Amino acid sequence: MTSSEQKVLLVDDDTVFTEVMSRGFERRGFTTLACASAEGALDCCREFAPSHIVLDLNMPGTSGLIALPRLLAAAPEARLVVLTGYSSIATAVEATKAGAVNYLCKPAGIDEILQAFEGTAETPAEVPAEPISVERLEWEHIQRVLQDNDGNISATARALGMHRRTLQRKLQKRPVRK
Repeated sequence: MTSSEQKVLLVDDDTVFTEVMSRGFERRGFTTLACASAEGALDCCREFAPSHIVLDLNMPGTSGLIALPRLLAAAPEARLVVLTGYSSIATAVEATKAGAVNYLCKPAGIDEILQAFEGTAETPAEVPAEPISVERLEWEHIQRVLQDNDGNISATARALGMHRRTLQRKLQKRPVRK
């Protein structure tokens, strides 16, 4: 396959991330298409016919794990890499069983993703030696729910089942590194 035939479908609800990834892949000769949801990716996958797919697992609506086999059915020649901020051994095993060639934890650079595409289904999934701390997972979850509620503190507190003041205190703290 020549570089002019290489197409990558980026499926992630983080638009800033997909814009950065799109530019990086385009600099390396890929045609890119970004979708913010699994449903959107499924709709355009057949027409776009990607050779590579980068799929986030944790998105609003349909989960990336549910969309994974459907995307591969729509683009059977595509190599799919799962890229997630919520890594676990269970999801890594499930993703590779469903057809992903590799499983990476965010943050990952373009070069790391391209190397992951070269992996085979027999390549063990990459799960970090040091898993993300519970505090960091909580921080990221709060940020996601806050974003889903358009920055509304009261709605976010209700969605998380916590008092609004508790949520405000947690938001005033700096994010935990790992």
